[in-house]
Amino acid sequence: MKWFKSLMAGVSISTLLLATACSGGGGEKADGDNKGSKDKVTIEYWHTYGDQEEKVLVDKIKPLFEKEHPEIELKLTRMPYEGLKQQVIAGVSGDAAPDLMRMDIIWVPEFAEMGALKEVSSMDGFDAVKESVFEGPMATNVFEGKYYGVPVNTNTKVAIYNKAIMDKAGITEAPKTMDEFVAASQKAKDAGAKGAIGIGGSFSWGFLPYFWSLGGELTNEDYTKFDGYLNSPESIKAVEEIAKWQKDKLAAPTLLGGEPGTWDGMKKNEYFMIDDGPWFYSILMNEEGSKFKPLEDTVRGLMPEGKGGSRSVIGGEDLVIFANSKHPEEAWTFAKWMMTTEPQKIMSETGLIPSNKEAANDPEFLKVPFAKEYVEQLKTAMPRTPIPQWSEIEAIINQNFEKVVRGKMSAEDAMNDAAKKADSLLK
Repeated sequence: MKWFKSLMAGVSISTLLLATACSGGGGEKADGDNKGSKDKVTIEYWHTYGDQEEKVLVDKIKPLFEKEHPEIELKLTRMPYEGLKQQVIAGVSGDAAPDLMRMDIIWVPEFAEMGALKEVSSMDGFDAVKESVFEGPMATNVFEGKYYGVPVNTNTKVAIYNKAIMDKAGITEAPKTMDEFVAASQKAKDAGAKGAIGIGGSFSWGFLPYFWSLGGELTNEDYTKFDGYLNSPESIKAVEEIAKWQKDKLAAPTLLGGEPGTWDGMKKNEYFMIDDGPWFYSILMNEEGSKFKPLEDTVRGLMPEGKGGSRSVIGGEDLVIFANSKHPEEAWTFAKWMMTTEPQKIMSETGLIPSNKEAANDPEFLKVPFAKEYVEQLKTAMPRTPIPQWSEIEAIINQNFEKVVRGKMSAEDAMNDAAKKADSLLK
């Protein structure tokens, strides 16, 4: 497969064969002493947390877990994101991968198809974990009907409106429906907004919340077929509507890569609306010397509800266990524990949104002034298609979508072409 060749650039065929050979085995557990007790087992955890997050992991999570599970020791290794996928491939190939890893959600199906990850849906206690977390983040771990990880943290995007433009245009609250949204965007444009609908770009993370909310679909429910869904009448109409926003000059320049960017357009009071994750607030609230005060100068709302509901896109990271882990049971003990309420609440101190529903709805977490809307949006947010070929298919959809927005291709031709090519890649 092309996607596989691309993924494996720089990795030899012999290495791939070794990866397959290595993927099935777990090592022996530590021997017990004469009294039958176990030696302490060390499990290695690769993560990509930032400075503040790593401090909480080291100072709070590790000691608490080891106190509750004295038979297990955590070895924490922070990994740079750049080049990480190739490092993981090399680790799996050379039997040098860690026991666990905090992995980008869009990588999970790729590594599951390689045989690099342990299926966790058959592990003891999995059903309880699945029941405790939001459905959308959990779905990012699916491959061929089975689960290969758990959503250790999650995020999504909500609608963010510029209060100064709202006041100028006489808009008193965040629009709730697509019809209200388009009407308010026209009012904002008439009131002088440079951009009314601040879609971040012509790529799936940018346009999918609008596409889905307008009634578009990518695939069937088990992610095995694009034809009839990506090119359905509803999907074609959704793309046509977004293209119309561009034609009517309601879309901000950002849709096609123009300036200012979404944040600058909001800070300069030029854009009526953008969509973004909680980092918009956590970063800009701490920006020294800025006159822009995100909490006071914006109004948050759920994505406007259309024929498809109020939809946004799932982001975040999943916690996976490698198939060649020497201690898969102990690794699963830690993974299960990380999904419980207390550690999820502890990590939320850094601004990460818990995947655990109880932790996300904890009154203390909801005191974070911008948390409520994100937790509410997570109830209906959706994953980008969790399939190994998604990166290649996404590139096709993005390219065709942009052609429609630029007026170089009809929505029907674009979606038919994308659906045909996507199904071909699936096969």
